[in-house]
Amino acid sequence: MKKLLLLLTVLFWLTTGFAQHLSFQSSKVDSLDAKTLFERITKIEKKTEKLNVFLNTQGSFNVYPKGNSTEQATFKMNQLRLEIKGNINPWIFYRYRQRLNRSNNPESLDNLPHSIDYAAIGFQITEKFSIFAGKESVVFGGMEFDLNPIEVYEYCDLLANMHSFQMGVDFSYWLTENHELQFQVVNSRNGSFEDMFGKTDSTVKAAKTPLGYTLNWNGSFWENTIRTRWSVSVFHDATHKNMYYYALGTELNLHRFHMYFDFMLSKEELDRKGIISRLAYAAGFTNRAEDVRYMALVAHFNYRILPKLNLFLKGMYETASVTHTNEEYSKGKYSTSWGYIGGIEYYPMRENLHFFLTYVGRSYDYTQCARNFGASNTNPQRISAGIIYQIPIF
Repeated sequence: MKKLLLLLTVLFWLTTGFAQHLSFQSSKVDSLDAKTLFERITKIEKKTEKLNVFLNTQGSFNVYPKGNSTEQATFKMNQLRLEIKGNINPWIFYRYRQRLNRSNNPESLDNLPHSIDYAAIGFQITEKFSIFAGKESVVFGGMEFDLNPIEVYEYCDLLANMHSFQMGVDFSYWLTENHELQFQVVNSRNGSFEDMFGKTDSTVKAAKTPLGYTLNWNGSFWENTIRTRWSVSVFHDATHKNMYYYALGTELNLHRFHMYFDFMLSKEELDRKGIISRLAYAAGFTNRAEDVRYMALVAHFNYRILPKLNLFLKGMYETASVTHTNEEYSKGKYSTSWGYIGGIEYYPMRENLHFFLTYVGRSYDYTQCARNFGASNTNPQRISAGIIYQIPIF
């Protein structure tokens, strides 16, 4: 324990020391303008919005206090995504984003690698109405779901197991300048039914039209003091088997203090996320669970104690249940889990560059239903120090 505390102390001072040094060096180099690398290298001002290139990065040094990882202390590139977007003209825009540390094998249904988040073109039909088509993020509600992934240190299990990027089309209409409605139709999966669900009951057949439908409302009140991102979704996975997903996200912004709260509920007639099914797989069973229910609550708090220094806390609460007995899955709650995250962030510039020191703790409490499959309570923990930077390349 003494060695761990010494390591973390040294790591913290190295991180903040380097951040202060970088802040001093950058203070005279237009740090407020977030100039791209192209502009800084060529000294030529970029005057077009037709092409914008970013490299989204999050890397860290991780320590696992209880040795609950294969390695107890490692460096890791958590996020590395290349993003290209722009406006071709006033009514055509596009977005492309790809994870560089994911497999590039194409999926059988959409013929795109799972590593591609976005590959879509948009059309601004009128001032209030637009269409966005291609591979894109499903417009699920919730504040955390909508964040750039590099800004999230740990997702709740429900979000971590979502199939978030699908081929489809999104229709967006601004009722007023502060309220937007979106209706989206997408594929319900990227690959084959068998790849996603594995072995199912013999009566369960793959849907002939595997599509998902989402209605989303994004609202803003009192000059963005309160924002909402609410949605309801229906995804058709198999004959007479759907997922019904509800997500309500609300954000409060009081300048130095900022928080958001997300409520998520997923009722799945065939286990899309696989959280419960994987418990059975570990025990040697092969059937996919049916009639499962996942619920998650996430609360995140930020307090900017100094202009360049932010403290944050995050709490997560989740449950996983089976609502009707099926095959080897008995009716009842299978797990209750908590997440508790806290840390400090240092922003040397107004650009999206910051250093962080965080603690992530998780607690999984399994009921008898899960213990029948051999599950046992766990308490994984992680301490991380690292850097987040959306590098503006062009």
